[in-house]
Amino acid sequence: MHDPDPYPSDTDAEGATDASIIEKSRHEPEWFSMIFDRYFTSIRRYAAARLGPSAADDVAAETFLAAFDQRDRYDLTCPEARAWLYGIVTNLIGRHRRSEIRFYRALGRSVTRDDVGDHAGRVADQVAAEQLSPALARGLAGLSKGDRDALLLVACAQLSYAEVARALAIPIGTVGSRVNRARRKLRKTLGPTAQEVVDHG
Repeated sequence: MHDPDPYPSDTDAEGATDASIIEKSRHEPEWFSMIFDRYFTSIRRYAAARLGPSAADDVAAETFLAAFDQRDRYDLTCPEARAWLYGIVTNLIGRHRRSEIRFYRALGRSVTRDDVGDHAGRVADQVAAEQLSPALARGLAGLSKGDRDALLLVACAQLSYAEVARALAIPIGTVGSRVNRARRKLRKTLGPTAQEVVDHG
């Protein structure tokens, strides 16, 4: 008798919501590999933008391990897992807060953008559609953790305010307050050249 392939194929995932995949993974764990395939690259990019490339792989892998362990608690009424995963990675990044500040300060000491290009894989290729300049790195280092989390989830991860609220488990009004406060501080630090980066999203 022919045993069916226990692993889901790409065609199985086509059109399936993240929630339905996670629900299936509760009984058939191999299904969770689809969530990994859908989101690993973007989660790793976000981790690299905040901690640098050397820590990004480990933090991204830890994010999916934590997500797998927590999949029984996933809210199946949310079709997309994006905000959930970004919430997990943001919490993990919070444990590396000193490393994040050191990373931004090191970038901030660079003279030109070219000096930091390879250091962070051009800091995950983009932060708000702009390379992370030394001045912006210094500005980010000066923000509070909460304000930096909210701003970068909007500007770098390109989450909506509603998704950020879900990711951080805070009211949407608090997201708006934190993002606005972060933007004001960066404008003061960076001046008009920061406008596109700060206002993105």
